[in-house]
Formats: sequence, C-alpha cells, structure tokens
Amino acid sequence: MEVTITSENFETYKNGDKPLVIDFWATWCGPCRVVAPIIEKMAQKYGDRIVVGKCDVEENEDLTLQYNIRNIPTILFFKDGQVHDKLVGAQKEAAVEEKFLKFL
Repeated sequence: MEVTITSENFETYKNGDKPLVIDFWATWCGPCRVVAPIIEKMAQKYGDRIVVGKCDVEENEDLTLQYNIRNIPTILFFKDGQVHDKLVGAQKEAAVEEKFLKFL
C-alpha cells in the first residue's frame, strides 16, 4: 500500500522504523504516470518491509525545495532519516525493482 506524503506527515515517515521510498510526482507529468503503476507494484510487493509514499510536488513545495527536486518523477530512498539513493525520470520496472532490492 502506498501512503500520501505531505509536509505534515513527512518527518514521521522519514524517522519511522521502516525505510522510506518517496515518489515525487505531479498530476500533469506524463513520465510520472508511466512510473506510477511500477511504484504501486513495488508497494504491494515490498510494503511489509518498506514504506512507499507519493508526494505531489505542487502541494508540498517545501519538501520539493528541501530535497532539490528539479525533475519529476524523482524517487528518493530514505534510511535512518537520510537519503541513501535516488532515481530521476521515467524508469523501467526492472531498474526500479533493482533499486528497491538493493535498498532492502
């Protein structure tokens, strides 16, 4: 299951017990729509070991600026409250899953 990441709940998820993956996206973004089903699949597959969230860049500009998100989709991988990896742009499912597995 995916969670919606907002400015209000970000710190709770970032500092939680499980690693966190956030897909920064926007409704008008074509590549974001390509990545969305892949992220959803990863959330279903690995959701017991990792929190998978989606963050709308237009609704959460402070997070977008804080993490210097310049292109979307951008997927950030957090562990122990810190960014450990990222993917930028539309990706194939195999590349996304490889990052998830490496991250776990």
